[in-house]
Amino acid sequence: MTLPSQAQIISAHIARDWRDVYAFTSPPEAFPIWASGLGKPLSHEGTKWIFEGSEGPVTVRFSAINDYGVLDHYVLLPDGNEIYIPLRVIANGSGSDVQFTLFRVPGMTDEKFAADAQWVERDLAKLKALLEEQG
Repeated sequence: MTLPSQAQIISAHIARDWRDVYAFTSPPEAFPIWASGLGKPLSHEGTKWIFEGSEGPVTVRFSAINDYGVLDHYVLLPDGNEIYIPLRVIANGSGSDVQFTLFRVPGMTDEKFAADAQWVERDLAKLKALLEEQG
């Protein structure tokens, strides 16, 4: 059964070819460089990785490397809840757009949802800065 959920798409335009952006972001070990919610990688097996998290180890299952810019992943929290995170790198002219879909999970307050959105915006701004400095 699928429950109705509020979602917000948060995006950043990056003045780099989408293939460059995807090549930088697709290795799971690169996520902690720009995604502040993940600490250093502790271990991995296939597409399943364990990272240091602020509240203990966090397990993340990543999409396999692909030709479509898909960076979807599932985050298993220490409390046992798993969160699906759709993430895409999309060609936009000579640059690219990185789009993160933030779902509001059941019981999440307006304040927490807004705070999570701001967190994602900061992470995407960091990704943009890193990639545009390299380019």
